[in-house]
Amino acid sequence: MPKNIDNTPQPEKAVLVGVINQQQNEQQVSEYLDELSFLIETAGAIPLKQYTQKMSLPNSRTFIGEGKLAEIELFVKENEVDMVIFDDDLSPTQLRNIEKVLQCKILDRTNLILDIFAKRAQTAHAKTQVELAQYEYLLPRLAGMWTHLERQRGGIGMRGPGEREIETDRRIVRDKIALLKEHLKKIDKQMATQRKNRGKMIRVALVGYTNVGKSTIMNMISKSDVFAEDKLFATLDTTVRKVVIGNLPFLLSDTVGFIRKLPHSLVESFKSTLDEVRESDILLHVVDISHPNFEDQIQVVNDTLKEIGTADAITYLVFNKIDAYTFDKKDDDDLTPRTQENYSLDELKNMWIAKNNDPCIFISAKHKVNLDSFKQMLYDKVRELHINRYPYDKFLY
Repeated sequence: MPKNIDNTPQPEKAVLVGVINQQQNEQQVSEYLDELSFLIETAGAIPLKQYTQKMSLPNSRTFIGEGKLAEIELFVKENEVDMVIFDDDLSPTQLRNIEKVLQCKILDRTNLILDIFAKRAQTAHAKTQVELAQYEYLLPRLAGMWTHLERQRGGIGMRGPGEREIETDRRIVRDKIALLKEHLKKIDKQMATQRKNRGKMIRVALVGYTNVGKSTIMNMISKSDVFAEDKLFATLDTTVRKVVIGNLPFLLSDTVGFIRKLPHSLVESFKSTLDEVRESDILLHVVDISHPNFEDQIQVVNDTLKEIGTADAITYLVFNKIDAYTFDKKDDDDLTPRTQENYSLDELKNMWIAKNNDPCIFISAKHKVNLDSFKQMLYDKVRELHINRYPYDKFLY
């Protein structure tokens, strides 16, 4: 990482690259690159510029065309850019060839997400899960990666197994993966025992896209002090708290947020963490309604929940951050079709309440708006499930 005159680390400078094709149009790629920019800022770097190129298929050698690569090369040299980050996964060959041309650090989206997870992991469990995902990402890329790892660069994308030692023969990496999997099995058994020891209390899990306010809601309901920050993946370790509303106790868990193109190796590694979601009686699907693409984020979360098998859980949509919601009111003489940006909050509420199969509520966790209604909704459902499970308790609550 570059340093200032006083020897303090200077943020790395990054360039973002995305490809427009049949799977993702220009608008989607722009949204993905904006999210990638937020990921880069979360990792501690400065995004300088975004590049896009229309291609029916990625170039097998350099992912993008030679002309676009030359354009990026010129910008990298003129602005002393430290790294170029691609929004899609790169093959080992592409990674090697692009680095030869650009002569700087090359990362793809998966590598960046893994780096952020490595930085955020606090407990031994989370660190083991991230390390396993890092090695599984590394294994097929060994041939191309050591050409730059042997230079021992630090900074974003270089955390974890790569910079510690170049012991990187495939057999050693495979042995390490097997060892980590065995270690995770033991941790998973311990966590399963912990969940079993919690008794038969009703279990509620907060789920949703990353940075939608799950930890803030957790703190608001449970009066705990879970780390909450306006950055992606502020929470990696599942936090479980006993909560009492009225005189009714239940367990509330805060889980890792989801994101588009979440690396499959991370989903696999974090399965034990996601067991907390899978075994919950109620899911509170938190949505950032102030985000312009919140409907796409809802779909990403629903797809991930389906993948981990939570079809039987009761789900509530909790639209958070209503205090930050803004809209562009259309003029009366504007005859173009209205889009989501043109609807008021009241109109959106009526639309979602009318069309949505899952119950929903609109709140601001930060400013505690509609908090009482939210707690009452949660209390009513937990009480209903508790009475069904323990009929003799029905006069207690």
